[in-house]
Amino acid sequence: MTGIKFAWSGLGGDAALLPRVSTVVREGALHGRLPVRELARACVAACALAGAELGARRGELVEVPRVRVDDGAVAAAFHSERHLLVDGRAPVSFAPLSRFWRTADGWVRTHANYPHHRAQLLDALGVPDDVAAVEAALAERTSLEVEEAVYAAGGLAVALRTPTEWAAHEQAAAVAARPLVERERIDSAHARVLAPVDGARLLPAAGLRVLDLTRVLAGPVATRTLALLGADVLRVDPPQLPELPDQHADTGFGKRSTTLDLAADRRTFEELLAAADVVVTGYRPGALDRFGLSPHALAERRPGVVVAQVSAWGAGGPWSGRRGFDSLVQVASGIAVVEGSLERPGALPAQALDHGTGYLLAAAVLRALTEQSYEGGSRFVRLALARTAEWLVNGIGAGATGDDSYDGPGPWLVETDSSLGRLRYALPPVSFAGGPADWARSPVPWGTDPARWS
Repeated sequence: MTGIKFAWSGLGGDAALLPRVSTVVREGALHGRLPVRELARACVAACALAGAELGARRGELVEVPRVRVDDGAVAAAFHSERHLLVDGRAPVSFAPLSRFWRTADGWVRTHANYPHHRAQLLDALGVPDDVAAVEAALAERTSLEVEEAVYAAGGLAVALRTPTEWAAHEQAAAVAARPLVERERIDSAHARVLAPVDGARLLPAAGLRVLDLTRVLAGPVATRTLALLGADVLRVDPPQLPELPDQHADTGFGKRSTTLDLAADRRTFEELLAAADVVVTGYRPGALDRFGLSPHALAERRPGVVVAQVSAWGAGGPWSGRRGFDSLVQVASGIAVVEGSLERPGALPAQALDHGTGYLLAAAVLRALTEQSYEGGSRFVRLALARTAEWLVNGIGAGATGDDSYDGPGPWLVETDSSLGRLRYALPPVSFAGGPADWARSPVPWGTDPARWS
C-alpha cells in the first residue's frame, strides 16, 4: 500500500479511507526493471478511491464504497492504445520517424507522429522525408546539438541521459522541487451544491460539465475517466490540427468531440466556458492563457470552477515551455537507460507516465469536487509527466509479491459496435462497489459533434 498511500496523501485524501482499498496483485503484469506495476496500481487505486469518496458524498451513503484494484485490469488499461481494434485492424502507433536514433556520441529519441512535428524535424535537419537521410544527418551530430536544433525548429527530439545526468539538469531540479500533485484553492467561492445521484450505478461526476482541451495521452485518459464516472465531457480541438484517428478512438470513450477556433469562434467558446464545471488542459504551461484560460482568469469568470492542467515537463524550469511526450520524458529522465542500457536504450512496458498521470489528474479533479462540496472555493490542480517519472525512479519502491499470475489481457477486453466500426477495447480499471463497469457511450469520429453542451 506504500505507493497508494503516497498518491492518496498527495491528493489531500483522508488516510482513514485507505482500508477501503483492496488489491489483486498479479506477477508478470507490467513487468519492468522499475516498479511500473506498483506505480500503475497506485494511480488507479487513488483515482478509484477519489471516485468512491465523491460518490458517497453525492449518494448520501454512510460509508465510502469499497475499491478493488486488479493488476490485470490495470495492465490492460495501461496498454489500451495497443489493444484497440477497429473492425479487426490493429492501431497505428509510432510513425517511422518516431524512434531512437544513433548520434555521433550516443542516442536521441524523436517524436514525429503528427505531420507538423515531422515537418519541423526534417526542417531542423535539412533533409527529405526519408529514414536513411534522417539517420545519416543525426549520425553526424551530437545528441545535445540535435536536441537543441530540433527544439529551435519547433520539433521534438531529446538526448538520452542517465538518471544521474538528469538529476544534475536544471529542469530535473525544478521538477523534483514540486509535489506530485499540485493543488491550490484560488478563491472563496461558495461551496458547490452537488445534486444527489440516483440510479442503477453510482456516478460521482453525473451532471458535471467537463471542457476537455487536451491531446495525447495523459489528459485524454483523465477526461475519459471522468466520462466513465458520469461527466458530460466535450473535447474541443483546433480544426487545423486533426487528431490521429486511432488515438482519438482509444481515448474518446464516453465523450463528445467538436472542433473550434478559440480566437475566431470566441463567442461560442465563452458560452462553453460559462457553463463548464471543470476545465482540463493538456498544452504547455501558459500556452492557452491568451484565451483567458489561466486558472485565476477562469475563476474570475466562473467562480467555483475546477481547473486541471497536465504537461510534460512541469510549470517551472528552463524546459517548462517545451512540448513533450511520455517517450521523450523516459529518455530525458534516465528511464530508457534503466530499462535498457547506454548502448541499447529501452522503454517502460507501457506508456505508464501518460496513463498514470492521467488517472492521477482525474483523481485530483474528483478530490477537488469533494473538497468544494464542503469548503467551497475555485480549485486548481496540476501534474506533469516528468514529476511522475521522478516518483517512479526515486520514490515509489517495489511492492509485495503477488499470489496470482497475469495470463494476458483477455478477461479485460470486450467488443462493441460504434459509429467508427466494430471496436475491441480495454475495460476501465477504475472500480468501486456500485460504480460503472464500462463507458455509457462509444467514441465518435473526431470533430463530429456541435460545440454546445448536451
